[in-house]
Parts: sequence; C-alpha cells; structure tokens
Amino acid sequence: MTEIPRDTLQEQTFYEQIGGEETFRRLVHRFYQGVAEDPLLRPMYPEEDLGPAEDRFALFLIQYWGGPRTYSERRGHPRLRMRHVPFRVDRAAHDAWLSHMRVALDELGLAPEHDRQLWDYLTYAAASMVNTQD
Repeated sequence: MTEIPRDTLQEQTFYEQIGGEETFRRLVHRFYQGVAEDPLLRPMYPEEDLGPAEDRFALFLIQYWGGPRTYSERRGHPRLRMRHVPFRVDRAAHDAWLSHMRVALDELGLAPEHDRQLWDYLTYAAASMVNTQD
C-alpha cells in the first residue's frame, strides 16, 4: 500500500491551495490598479503612493487565509470596521470596490471552487464596511 503524503490538498490552507503570497499579491496589485483610476475610491486613500495600502491589504488577506501572521505582527488586530470609520463607505463605494475586486479576481483564473470561496468572503467583507446609508 502506498503512503499518502502529509502535504495533501485537504491539509493545505486556502492560502497554500491557491498559490500563496504571489497569488494574493497579484490580486491586490490588480485591485489597486483599478482603485488608482477610480474617482470615488481614490480619495479614500490619503497617501499619494498606494504602495503602502497595497502592502497592508495583501498582508491582511495572506494572514486571513492561512499564511504568515505578518499583518498582526506589524499592525496588531485588524479592526477593519474601526479603520474604515473615517471614510464614507456607502453603497456606491461598496459597488465600486467589488467591481475592481471582481476584475482582479477574474484575472487570477482560480479554480471555480476557490474563486467562489474568495468571492463570498470579499462580498461579505465589502458589505460589512458600509457605514453610510445612501
């Protein structure tokens, strides 16, 4: 009988299953390319250079999906809603954010089950950031 390697798909984190840091960095980079040109979302990023925001978001997603805990080591608990309070996040911002994220996710070409799992999380996260009624 052949022994099954311990590093099977069932034992891998989602992070590992979809390609690790490189995949999340590609996703977030493509997302911020859209944000950079978006008249509604771009003003929510006060830094002239979106690079630091891109890095923070990538590290957050990497940690959330089972990768290294670098985000928490550098920034503490995510406190996502609290960090977004200074910004007016309404339905239009929600929709614009998801639109850019959908483009970025589509470009990754993940397996359908991985795409669905990540998209379900992203839509939930976007809805939870809304802090202003239309």
